[in-house]
Order: sequence, then C-alpha cells, then structure tokens
Amino acid sequence: MTIPLTKLKIGQKSRVVSLNCSGAVRRHIIDMGITPGAVIIMRKSAPMGDPIEINVRGYELSLRKSEAQEITVETEE
Repeated sequence: MTIPLTKLKIGQKSRVVSLNCSGAVRRHIIDMGITPGAVIIMRKSAPMGDPIEINVRGYELSLRKSEAQEITVETEE
C-alpha cells in the first residue's frame, strides 16, 4: 500500500517509492539520502505533527511536514 510519509505510525517501516516534488525541494530531499528504494522508519512526531523524525540509511533526520507530504512510501504490512 502506498501512502505519504506523513501517514506512517511511530515505529512503522516503509520503503520510498517516489518523490512528488521538483526543483530545490527535490534536490534537498535527495541530498539528505531520501531516494526511491531507501528504507525509512518513523521515529517521532512533534505534538502538532511538525516536524517529524525518521531514520534513513542509519541516521536520524527531521523533516518538515510539508516536505514529508511529498514523499510516497510503500508500507510493509
């Protein structure tokens, strides 16, 4: 099942399917190591949902909710 990254639950594991953005935002996301095929684990979410913390390629990373919304992931359910 494919969903936006923002819909993952804490501790849930997924794989990046696509990036639905372009330009500088896309380059920024790719530079952080979030590319199609990368495995992401949702770690934390701020009380108001922004930012979120994920684990990708062995390190912790914080993303704005607006950036995370542009990342489509496939859950392993």
